[in-house]
Amino acid sequence: MSAIVPSFSGVPEVVSRLRQTGYLADDATATSAFLADRLGKPLLVEGPAGVGKTELARALATATGAELIRLQCYEGIDEARALYEWNHAKQILAIQATGTRSWDEAKSDIFSDEFLLPRPLLRAISRDEPTVLLIDEVDKADVDMEGLLLEVLSDFAVTIPEMGTVAATRRPIVLLTSNATRELSEALKRRCLYLYIDFPDAHREREILSSRVPGLGDALSAEIVRIIGVLRTLDIRKKPSVAETIDWANTLLALGAGDDVSGRRATLDDGLIARTLGVVLKHRPDLKTAIKELKLG
Repeated sequence: MSAIVPSFSGVPEVVSRLRQTGYLADDATATSAFLADRLGKPLLVEGPAGVGKTELARALATATGAELIRLQCYEGIDEARALYEWNHAKQILAIQATGTRSWDEAKSDIFSDEFLLPRPLLRAISRDEPTVLLIDEVDKADVDMEGLLLEVLSDFAVTIPEMGTVAATRRPIVLLTSNATRELSEALKRRCLYLYIDFPDAHREREILSSRVPGLGDALSAEIVRIIGVLRTLDIRKKPSVAETIDWANTLLALGAGDDVSGRRATLDDGLIARTLGVVLKHRPDLKTAIKELKLG
């Protein structure tokens, strides 16, 4: 059985060390991350696009000094892309080089580590060093992919027919993210801890801006967060993510927006807002809706 080597002594340490990376975790997020590490169970993180699900995996890797290995899921991803495949070209060259040797004699040589191309799942369970395995946007993969994930995440072992079983000696921290575009199987959900991350409230988003955007005044920060909050209530195709909030704050600063001399209000006019909404909204109908609702036209 693979060893579980905890990286955190408790939830407060998770909060502290994630904060040092710039990730401001709330209690639910920190507790879930702690349990995933301590219990060695995969953590399924669901929520809208852009709320920090992938960033949580990056922050955990940085906080624990681990290597981040990412499996990006998509429709049609298969075992060869997720687990491993053989270097067939190299195998053929090796067979040709053996001359008259029989197949039985040759195959023990060509089905070895030298010819194996490990993909993210196999790489993650093969490492002895600290590892964070991110299985990103698992809801985009086909249902058949869930069966492979169940097999790997049940025992943290992979069976390679030609070589035998590769079992993890040190269990990685595993995060699966989902935008909930389809319902995942109950079997996969039972295997995981579960965390839902929503858009942050106004107070936490101002904290994030303060951490990520040096020189941003309190008044401008509050006004940016207020407008972003309004945009997220609209019936639009893609609601602004936290990353886009940060991008917009940097954009406005670069264009000279800021707090007035008293620090009590932001020097942010309707024209500047309208000109820069493309930083946070990437679809023309969304822009038209926002300009109308914000009364910028």
